[in-house]
Amino acid sequence: MNDAALIDDTIAFVKETLQGAEGGHDWFHIQRVFNNTLLIAKDEEVDVLVVSLGALLHDIADAKFHKGDESLGPKMATDFLNAMGVKGSVVQHVSNIIKHISFKNSLEKKSGTTFNSKELQVVQDADRLDAIGAIGIARAFHYGGFKNRELYNPDIQPNLDLTKAEYKKSSAPTINHFYEKLLLLKDKMNTETGKKLAAQRHQFMLDYLEQFYGEWEGKL
Repeated sequence: MNDAALIDDTIAFVKETLQGAEGGHDWFHIQRVFNNTLLIAKDEEVDVLVVSLGALLHDIADAKFHKGDESLGPKMATDFLNAMGVKGSVVQHVSNIIKHISFKNSLEKKSGTTFNSKELQVVQDADRLDAIGAIGIARAFHYGGFKNRELYNPDIQPNLDLTKAEYKKSSAPTINHFYEKLLLLKDKMNTETGKKLAAQRHQFMLDYLEQFYGEWEGKL
């Protein structure tokens, strides 16, 4: 199977698998991350097939929708790619991207060596770009509504020192998520293209928060 046919089959698999998914983690999220990945990859020396498959499969089974099971996504992706006859080194690389892409893993105290590659960095930047800016704001409030969380509660302060376990269990108001994740992503970008795109989206979020607080307090 040639690469173009494999990408087409992977897109079809992802669309089918994510039918009815929560709006911030549906096919359109995958499509945006895929497009961001290809944009960033133009300026990086990476295996385009690996980053393409990593982007398309990175949320095939997001743990937050599967009782916290972080092994399911890599397994589903591996099973699919093996069934497609993809060579083992590519399958393993894509699986590692899925295992290590998440923001919450950056909250974990690392011991020993951990996986890293330029391909992971590209897909990670693409995914993080979709978590910030106008779409990031929309996704945050959509997921907050999905989980029936408060928009904002001035009596509940953001936790700026979350552990991975605390992050996974958090039910804090959506505004807190800006401080606990979204506003941190700009400084976690890996690539020059990612950093450039993130800077503009980061400023948009700061402007949004200023407007939000002004309206909340009846000043605007």
